[in-house]
Amino acid sequence: MKKIALLLIISMVFSCKSKGQETEKKETFPIAKTEAEWKAELTDMEYYVLREAGTERAFSSALNKEYRKGTFHCAACNTPLFKSENKFDSGTGWPSFDQEIEGNVAFSTDYDLGYARTEEHCATCGGHLGHVFNDGPKDTTGERHCINGVALNFVPEK
Repeated sequence: MKKIALLLIISMVFSCKSKGQETEKKETFPIAKTEAEWKAELTDMEYYVLREAGTERAFSSALNKEYRKGTFHCAACNTPLFKSENKFDSGTGWPSFDQEIEGNVAFSTDYDLGYARTEEHCATCGGHLGHVFNDGPKDTTGERHCINGVALNFVPEK
């Protein structure tokens, strides 16, 4: 009888869900498409980064060394996200900016690596862009927005 009671207690403990185990509510964005629609519109790598929160290989994006005047837009929905005057060479292998275009980038927290990181998304379509860290240029914001180049399209200034 004691074994059955112990087994029952153990199964109840492991089957209970705590608040920490509940999944976060999905944020909604002005542009919402089905996964099939996104797959039809994006390249495989764009889909992997923007929709599955993947990361491109360091130093693989031509935008890492793009320093012309212009604006970096979301590759999924064309929302302007970063200005060229805020871009700097962080040496990390990903395009880096010391600030975003306010209101066009949304932030959340991810624990994918076992610790908290601030994740960045396009505020219009929710596409994953990268992460923001506090190790950027001290003479400006001190922030380093580490962004996947495949999540961006560069629009040169006219």
